[in-house]
Amino acid sequence: MLLDVCGEKLNIEYIDEGQGDVVLLLHGWGARASTYRCIIDMLTPHFRVVAPDMPGFGGSDEPSFAYTAENYADFVAAFCRALGIKKAVLIGHSHGGRTIIKLVTSDKTSLEVPKIVLFDSAGLIRKKSFSQKFKIAKFKIAKRIFGTKLGEKFFPDLIEKMRKKNGSADYAAASPIMRKSMVCVINEDLSENLSKISVPTLLIWGDKDTDTPMYQAKKMESTIPDCGLVTIPGGGHFSFLTDPVLTRNVLYSFLNVK
Repeated sequence: MLLDVCGEKLNIEYIDEGQGDVVLLLHGWGARASTYRCIIDMLTPHFRVVAPDMPGFGGSDEPSFAYTAENYADFVAAFCRALGIKKAVLIGHSHGGRTIIKLVTSDKTSLEVPKIVLFDSAGLIRKKSFSQKFKIAKFKIAKRIFGTKLGEKFFPDLIEKMRKKNGSADYAAASPIMRKSMVCVINEDLSENLSKISVPTLLIWGDKDTDTPMYQAKKMESTIPDCGLVTIPGGGHFSFLTDPVLTRNVLYSFLNVK
């Protein structure tokens, strides 16, 4: 689908399966809609599930500029308008959760959202350990010294090697535009948005998640007005893959599937 979003036209790939009330499923950073096939298959017997590859991921075009969390929320609003979706339950994982938090606390969309589900959601800035702060400082100093024309001439690959060694796998795999976008979104703290979420919210979290640790889940649970937290024992950042049966049962209960 060719979509006019944020001032440019992008080709957007998406999954649209099932019938009934709409569930909009938003993937995490570095993933794509098909990564969540197990959740799609759980829900399509009861709902119409729509899951886009967001700009810069999967089969969708990369934007021409670095997106912020607000730009991704604007994309979702434009995507829903293009498909004529006026009401949808929103389910998001990681970056998809961040996008939902931004969307439902914005006044830019008329989308009716009865409930939201956040799997291992991003949106809060992580506390950095001393070693992480040291690595960041070391990289900034190296970039200042070796990122000059003279430095690039004599040490052409040094900065990129440091990025790959010290950066996340998602960052290392991303294009220059998406790297800038990643920096934009992960450095935006949505803490103040949480209390503005006015719809019933379910958090599903892996208790072994190291990307978005449990303390973030507990902060969200205590700050979002109508919110419940379900923990997946032994689950990591993709908690729904650890225990699909528990995930299905919890989703069915929250979404009133008989």
